[in-house]
Amino acid sequence: MIGPNGEFGLHAGNWVPLHSTVEGWVEAVALADHARRCARTTKTVTGDAVDDLGLEGFDPVPEVAGLADTWWRGTDSLIAIYRGEAEVMNAPQCQTATIYSGLDQWGLRGLDS
Repeated sequence: MIGPNGEFGLHAGNWVPLHSTVEGWVEAVALADHARRCARTTKTVTGDAVDDLGLEGFDPVPEVAGLADTWWRGTDSLIAIYRGEAEVMNAPQCQTATIYSGLDQWGLRGLDS
């Protein structure tokens, strides 16, 4: 759904904004496709393991305008953290993160770098 201030999110009994703009959500979908194709390895973690991810040395990816769902860029990896569905279902065990590793500069930044 689209929220009152243009946020993109989920509504299932309660409202959870995933991205502050629809454009941010589109960027996140495009980034997921790009990272999946370019990464040498991917790993998915769920539940409490998401909270244990060390994001030191990672920078948020501002283009995704993340709120409940966020992206982080490191030296050779991207991390997508998805908390929105878990939040809307009140099920923290359902939060997930995908770690895309082994990315070169093009894999981290795309054509505009």
